[in-house]
Amino acid sequence: MIGSASAADYIKGKDYIEVTGIPELQQPIVREFFSYNCPHCYNEDSTMNKMAELLQGDVTFTRTPVGAGRSSWILAQEAFFVAKKIKIYKQVHSKIFHRIHEEGGPFTTSGQLKTFFMKQGVTAEQFDKAYNSSDKQAVLSNYETKVQLAEIRGVPSLLINGKYEVNPGNRSAQELAGLVRYLSNIK
Repeated sequence: MIGSASAADYIKGKDYIEVTGIPELQQPIVREFFSYNCPHCYNEDSTMNKMAELLQGDVTFTRTPVGAGRSSWILAQEAFFVAKKIKIYKQVHSKIFHRIHEEGGPFTTSGQLKTFFMKQGVTAEQFDKAYNSSDKQAVLSNYETKVQLAEIRGVPSLLINGKYEVNPGNRSAQELAGLVRYLSNIK
């Protein structure tokens, strides 16, 4: 089986750490904490996507954007929120990374976000409705609460079943999938 290894292959404190974590209603689950502004997250994105494919059907994969109190990171969180709200996340996820790391640098204004989304075929009205929606602040706050409860110290970071943190490091998608499967089965 791809990405399988024995329990003896994984060492607590080296391959993963146990954290206070967050309650996850759905298990097994792996949550990637990331920022579109983070160069490591950008470089690891294809590995995360491949890992998610390998886990499909076994472990749910989800992402939580980190704002870290930085204005450009919060704008990147808002980009994630808008993409989810408009239901075009899968189409624009890699394009947001590309825009930030290959084209224009971090978003610095909501106007830049709007321009980006309009280039993706979103109308001004669709963007405004999503960006100004009444639940935006609550959702962004929820992201940050998850970051704090999970004790995330850096990105990218993976949290398995709300209690095991893994730094992807230089692991392949197969190695990560094996580690995630192992941790998701610990009771």
